[in-house]
Amino acid sequence: MASSLTLLVYFLVFLCILPVSLSDTLLLPLTHSLSHAHPRFNSTHHLLRATSARSAARFRRHSHLPGQVSVPLSPGSDYTLSLTLHSQPVSLYMDTGSDLVWVPCSPFTCILCDGKPKPTPVALNSSSTSDVSCKSSACRAIHSPLSSSSDLCAMARCPLEEIEISDCAAFPCPQFYYAYGDGSLVGRLKKGVVTLPTSSPPLALRNFTFGCAHTALGEPVGVAGFGRGPLSLPAQLAASSPQLGAQFSYCLVSHSFDADRVRLPSPLILGRYGVKEKSSEGRGGSDFAYTPMLDSPNSPYFYSVGLEGIYVGRRFIPAPENLRRIDGRGDGGVVVDSGTTFTILPSGLFSSVAAEFDRQLGPVNSRRAREAEDKTGLNPCYYVDAGLKVPDVEFRFAGGSGVAMPRGNYFYEFVDGGHKGRRVGCLMMMDGGDEREMGGGPGATLGNYQQQGFEVVYDLEGRRVGFARRQCASMWDSLRQR
Repeated sequence: MASSLTLLVYFLVFLCILPVSLSDTLLLPLTHSLSHAHPRFNSTHHLLRATSARSAARFRRHSHLPGQVSVPLSPGSDYTLSLTLHSQPVSLYMDTGSDLVWVPCSPFTCILCDGKPKPTPVALNSSSTSDVSCKSSACRAIHSPLSSSSDLCAMARCPLEEIEISDCAAFPCPQFYYAYGDGSLVGRLKKGVVTLPTSSPPLALRNFTFGCAHTALGEPVGVAGFGRGPLSLPAQLAASSPQLGAQFSYCLVSHSFDADRVRLPSPLILGRYGVKEKSSEGRGGSDFAYTPMLDSPNSPYFYSVGLEGIYVGRRFIPAPENLRRIDGRGDGGVVVDSGTTFTILPSGLFSSVAAEFDRQLGPVNSRRAREAEDKTGLNPCYYVDAGLKVPDVEFRFAGGSGVAMPRGNYFYEFVDGGHKGRRVGCLMMMDGGDEREMGGGPGATLGNYQQQGFEVVYDLEGRRVGFARRQCASMWDSLRQR
């Protein structure tokens, strides 16, 4: 468990990071914490294994059940955003892989939530919130498998005669079920005032639609969905403040699997603030490399892009066809996801990348850390000697956008205490399984571990995603001073 001194320091840091507003821009802090605080969860091996398992579970949910969504549950991948709902502060996971904003409402029951963060349910009343109509577009969106609004009115127990004359608008939207990678919730849609903290005055979003959950399975903390759907926070922000809802970006401060480490805020920027594109010749670290968003009817809320291949050192490994584009069935592409920790690749591409690591690292029989692989769920892992030369890695996205990864974004080093304290390094990407057996959906996921140290911009008007190297902790300070 984090020491009292660490918690005190973290609290003092938080007091010093009050968010500010820029011209046509909001700057908000994302706080990064480990999910498990119990001492038995604090070993590096356990945190890595839990993270890899939950990243895989989230990806399997994406792939096998198109139309469903996932939530950030992995230790080390929890980035939270603080909002105010009718003067009550709430802290929600920020997730680009889903499109619903929801909060735990009092009374709140969470099943199978032992060892997870303790929720702080919000107490709502009829004077501060209102029900969403069963005929509203928001109700149809949350019940997307149902195509007819009359079905929703019937579910809301609207009298038949009123359904027939389409006069059931006063009836509330029925309860909905929302499923995530390893959890779910049942809730109702509400409208109320959500306030985003800024310097002055605070930005109040009135008639904001959100989910109010009284029951959840494995989901004790609410979620701020930033996906492409109509219920997401950016979509609702755009309706009231077009200049703020046209674009958002974040810059994730580097991960650590040290549970006692104080973590600095990661800047979340809503709106535009004068970034520049990378030229066709340049590779400058301050400019963005953009790649187009891909559309999928199966997963319309995802930010999907095309991946041409991956450089390992100087060798280019081409991506399979299903990662380059989305096919006529709506399957394929790579999801850029803030809520999954590790990048998940189909077996063929992952095996080629891992084999190339083995080849470039030389004789690996004596280097492979098999025990660490068993304990962490990551593969391959190597004993790190002083002269070990780890190859460079670059992702080549559609449109020719090359994103060179810092070594720490794909090769994590730690001391293996169970093996005479030898230093071990593991490839921080995962095998997502045989693409022929995945059952449709996205072909791969670009996790937030590979996004750390980059500003990732989601240009919603231009329908593209951009990447630029940044010092994220320094970026927070510099933007606050503008």
